[in-house]
Amino acid sequence: MKLTIIIPTYNEKDTIATIVDQIISIRDIQKEIILVDDCSSDGTTQIIKEKLYSKVDKVIYHNQNTGKGSAIKSALTQATGDIILIQDADLEYDPRDYNKLIEPIKKKETLVVYGSRVLNKKRYFSSNFTSLLRVFANHALTILSNIINSQNLTDAHTCYKVFSRSIFSEIKLEEDGFNFCPEVTTKISNLNIKIKEVPISYYGRGYKDGKKIRFKDGIIALVTLIKYKFFKKSNIN
Repeated sequence: MKLTIIIPTYNEKDTIATIVDQIISIRDIQKEIILVDDCSSDGTTQIIKEKLYSKVDKVIYHNQNTGKGSAIKSALTQATGDIILIQDADLEYDPRDYNKLIEPIKKKETLVVYGSRVLNKKRYFSSNFTSLLRVFANHALTILSNIINSQNLTDAHTCYKVFSRSIFSEIKLEEDGFNFCPEVTTKISNLNIKIKEVPISYYGRGYKDGKKIRFKDGIIALVTLIKYKFFKKSNIN
């Protein structure tokens, strides 16, 4: 089965080449790499054109910065893999976890897998988050997501979301920003599809290193959960 890796990218000049090389180094998976440059302004675009264009399968350039969800939607129009995986362009998530992430789908145990940063960790607070505030915020949002969606996830807002193409291509994605995450989690719940979690490695970075998620994104996430659970149940294309 072919794995399509979607990499939404915005201002990641210090890490983009490294993450692409890490993905390429995974030799035992048939893969397709789609890189989406969401109108970077820090030199990322030049690095892609000069060093990465020939290394990946497809590059999509946005003329304006429209957000992570928008980048994923652009990539889906060109994805050909049987399995779709979302990969951030920073170095927080390790591509060496790919095999364990796609195995449940290959074995037809589930249609959706999330990579959990906290599953099976002895101590929640030692999971490489860069601050206790981030740990608390992630934990609180996951609890609220579970309550609203009747799920039992440990890490609802992880980057590593993996989908069978058969279901992901059917989900009607509407959000353009980071709220892609709560949107897709809620729509999976609305379709009564169970999400399987597997433990992953995680190396959190701080705001000084380029972290883009802010407190307001947590508020937007909560609003998005409520929106698609109770007010806008348009789930399928």
